[in-house]
Amino acid sequence: MKRFDLRHLGADFYTKMGEILESRLQNGEVGILLFELGEFSNVAKSAEFAQKNGCEILNSVRFNHCDWTLVVRKGSNLVSQSDSADLASQA
Repeated sequence: MKRFDLRHLGADFYTKMGEILESRLQNGEVGILLFELGEFSNVAKSAEFAQKNGCEILNSVRFNHCDWTLVVRKGSNLVSQSDSADLASQA
């Protein structure tokens, strides 16, 4: 498990987050990403961004009044619950 503090980047944390998800986490490893909340849309965007980069969202919680914590597990062959339901309904 590794912790990454992205709060100093303000709303411009997506590039660094992508770098972390791509190269600093191994498959199956859990990462804790802290970022400045700013606009609440950053929460949804960061979760979507992590999922598109092959990560499972384990937790997403407000850290304090201005910061957010996103806990992810990197995996190369993860299937989301909605994808699993879609696959099951097609069978």
